[in-house]
Amino acid sequence: MEVDPPFPAGQPVPHPPVAPGRPSPWPVVAAVVTGCWTVGVVVVGQSGGWLADQVLLASGLDRVVWLWPATVLFTVLVVGAPALTLALLPRSAAVRAAGQAWLAAALVLGALGLLRAVPPVHHEAYLAALAATAGLAALVLRTLGRRRTAAAPPGASASAATMPATPGASAPAATLLGAAGGLALLLPWVWVGALGGLLETVLAGVAAAAVGVLAGELLDGAFWSRSAVGEPPRPAPSVLVGGLAAGVALLLLAAGVGQSGAQLPLLLTLPPAGFALAALHLAARPQAATRHHRPASPVGPTPGAVDPAGPGQGAAAGGAEAAVRPAVRWLVGLGVLGPLALTDPEEITLVLAGTRDVPFWVAAATGAGLAVAAVLAVAYGVLLTRGRRPSRRVAGVTAGVLLVAVGVVAVGAGQPGLHGERLFVVLREQADLASVPATTGRAARDARVGEVHRRLVATAERTQADLRRDLRRLRLGHTPYYLVNAVEVEGGPLVRAWLSRRPEVARVLVSQRVRPLPAPAGRSRGTAPAPAGPEWNIRMLGADRVWSQLGVDGSGIVLGSSDSGVDGGHPALAGGFRGGDDSWHDPWNGTRAPTDEGGHGTHTAGSAVGRGGIGVAPGARWVGCVNLDRNLGNPAYYLDCLQFMLAPFPPGGDPFTDGRPARAPDVLTNSWGCPSIEGCDPGVLRPATAALDAAGILVVAAAGNTGPYCGSIDDPPAPYADVLTVGAVDRQRNVTLFSSRGPVPGAAKPDLVAPGDEVLSAMPGGGYATLSGTSMATPQVAGVVALMWSANPALVGDLPRTRQILRDTATRAVATYASATQTCGGDRNITGAGLVDAYAAVRAARG
Repeated sequence: MEVDPPFPAGQPVPHPPVAPGRPSPWPVVAAVVTGCWTVGVVVVGQSGGWLADQVLLASGLDRVVWLWPATVLFTVLVVGAPALTLALLPRSAAVRAAGQAWLAAALVLGALGLLRAVPPVHHEAYLAALAATAGLAALVLRTLGRRRTAAAPPGASASAATMPATPGASAPAATLLGAAGGLALLLPWVWVGALGGLLETVLAGVAAAAVGVLAGELLDGAFWSRSAVGEPPRPAPSVLVGGLAAGVALLLLAAGVGQSGAQLPLLLTLPPAGFALAALHLAARPQAATRHHRPASPVGPTPGAVDPAGPGQGAAAGGAEAAVRPAVRWLVGLGVLGPLALTDPEEITLVLAGTRDVPFWVAAATGAGLAVAAVLAVAYGVLLTRGRRPSRRVAGVTAGVLLVAVGVVAVGAGQPGLHGERLFVVLREQADLASVPATTGRAARDARVGEVHRRLVATAERTQADLRRDLRRLRLGHTPYYLVNAVEVEGGPLVRAWLSRRPEVARVLVSQRVRPLPAPAGRSRGTAPAPAGPEWNIRMLGADRVWSQLGVDGSGIVLGSSDSGVDGGHPALAGGFRGGDDSWHDPWNGTRAPTDEGGHGTHTAGSAVGRGGIGVAPGARWVGCVNLDRNLGNPAYYLDCLQFMLAPFPPGGDPFTDGRPARAPDVLTNSWGCPSIEGCDPGVLRPATAALDAAGILVVAAAGNTGPYCGSIDDPPAPYADVLTVGAVDRQRNVTLFSSRGPVPGAAKPDLVAPGDEVLSAMPGGGYATLSGTSMATPQVAGVVALMWSANPALVGDLPRTRQILRDTATRAVATYASATQTCGGDRNITGAGLVDAYAAVRAARG
């Protein structure tokens, strides 16, 4: 039986609509959990790695080369596994796009993080490696992206018939807005930071550009198109979803950029920029007018729908990719440039965290950068997703204004100029002082100092002549030294390579320089009142009995203090300053009168010669030199002060020709050490202390505060045999746990111990404070030597006899241990000869 068709012939027969299946929420849940897991692992791993570096530095332990490679490889494993699962399994295109981006970013973190095995002192080498590795990674991602596109199967047209595309913000406008965002992120660093050397700055710029290109490949147009919610995309959900996915990828990228410490600010400032980039992509995407379309699922296409990244949307995705990739490059590259170029990673350290120094200003720049990133995310998200699309002119004006602002801040409020490290060139030939006669007594000692000075200068002038002539020819700034036959030279790795090949050069070290601050770090002051009588440490040494019973207070002896400075106006110290135009030297800041901002030098000088019950030898006079600024030094500045102590000279004078050996102080107190992070190697200052010993000037030095580890007396000059090395004890005569210990190769260290726990002494501004450390113990031993030589001037310059008396008259100190098995080879390597006894030592000196 024939049935007539219900519709006219030739017309299509409509099919009943197929109800789409309800999308599963579990892919979204898995993506959220994976993202949170990734953030937690990265933040904890990066912060923990930096803290481990700082603990090792503060403990005086060697840098662990494998620490960062192990940290980043662990991060790649625990983050990459769930990201790989997201990249492969879910049907949601948005979830897969996030997983693929996170997996790629985790692998990039692994490659970049391995570069932290390069020692921080070789920052130029690290930046060059970072630029090369980031560029190679970008090339690999670009190649893989092209192959993936070429292998994609031909797709159908879009589910809805499209009308001609309505262009959004042009590609140049999006690029300019990306550059404007990057300049805004850079602005706080230009304000608080300072550039390093020329090569260092250029390499930082290249590395930042390479990281920006790499970010553009991680967050390419395909990523943004697949992260879009709906077709056409719904603005707010697309920015939210795309920004979150991009933020996690940028977090992983940031974790791999910069040496230990420099990456921490980027962990906060880069991820929020993902939302701004999502808004830029949405604005750059051409809008298609449609007759009708099928609403897309918030988590991806419904079954049978075309993937938004498929060929059917090629025009939209391709146009957006062309617009958003340069925007990503500019924003991320400029955002990375600040921490890379305008901070020294070695200065982002807990060593400087007690004052308004580099860590404080890095934190300030990071907070400002986080605020800027948040403003960018909100502003771009609101303006660009509501149809308010700026023209190329508006975007260009915005970028131009910010560029001018960066320049004005850099020249005005910033710290313009280059402030890179220098090179410390040690020559092979050092002066022969073996035949200098070891005469004693005041006049004979002054003659010894003069002869040592003459030989040192003659050796330096003769052996440095060719090198200094070549440096002048090449217009390389340099400073010659004679106490160690060495020259400090401006230059980077290329100059270092040239110098290392010269026949007269033994080795070339990096002489660290701290970068300037936007504001002074602040002056340390004391709040404790002046003591009513001799302090507990003075009584423990018996120094008060020396004054009252033996009538000796150090008169006639001059003590030299090399430290952060001395407050010459402090009531306990003002009367003891020797005066004249050759009793104060400040190679850091060029001050002409005794001053101290850090407080450490005032405290130590007070313990040696301070009046009013705080100093061991209150009748001695003092001279001072600044070899520490902001608690950091370098080989050259340490040598500046030791050289000044051998032959003082007037302000602006030439140490070679204007030195006055007859004005040299008798005993030197040195509560500092020069670790490798400051540029020293174990033997760099050895010729200096040997020359001072030959001149009859006793060098007293702190053992260090890196106990209770055995063998922790390792930073020059404490390990040297011709230095009197001092550890610290508490009120119960127990060696403090922080006091560094031996054994030391070729010498028995420490030599002695003295009170160093909660010692009251002077502070800048006229106040007093209690501090602890071997720094506090050292000047007290120098003060005891001043008492001995004051009691018997014939001992002046007789260093062997002085050391022997100190050892013979020392009293028992109690050794302490890190554990029952860590005895450091015996108590002698912990307590030395024992606790110095001023009363017994002065009596023996008189006898």
